[in-house]
Formats: sequence, structure tokens, C-alpha cells
Amino acid sequence: MTAMPPLTEKAFMAQVLELAKLRGWRVFHPFLSKWSEKGWPDLILARPPRLLAIELKTDKGKLTPEQEVWLWTLRDCGIDADCWRPRDWDNIVEALH
Repeated sequence: MTAMPPLTEKAFMAQVLELAKLRGWRVFHPFLSKWSEKGWPDLILARPPRLLAIELKTDKGKLTPEQEVWLWTLRDCGIDADCWRPRDWDNIVEALH
């Protein structure tokens, strides 16, 4: 059996967006992040009463210092902010239940 190639961030984003929309979440993803605040999370997901701020990375991808600061700042504001990776799929499915 041949090993599956690593999932790209773009493909992973498509999977997360599909699941979120199927589960009734409202989704915001900046069209071009180059004009956004450096480090702002990839996704804002909302389904009352919950709001999630999510940075997506490949399994080997690393958060930039700016991304880490944004995630901590949002957490300090009471927002559920996290970094999701393809290896976290079971937890992602649970988070979007």
C-alpha cells in the first residue's frame, strides 16, 4: 500500500470549510491575507453561542510569532482560539459538532 502524500494547507482548508458549513457554522476567511493584520487567524467560525478563531497549518507547519500572539490575545479575550492540523481531525470533528 502506498503512503498518502501530506495534505496541503489549501486541501486541509477545503476539508475544514466543508465540515463547518455542513454543521451549520458561519465562516469568515480573509480573501487575501496580505492586506490583513499580520498573524490574524485563517478562519473565524461562528455558530451561537460559540465563536472560534482558527489558524490552519500542515502537520509540519510552524506558527509565526505574530500568529502565536494573536491566538493568545484572542484566548485572553475569552475567544476559543487554536491551531488545527490534519493530524487533529478527530478533535476538529468534535469541536464542530
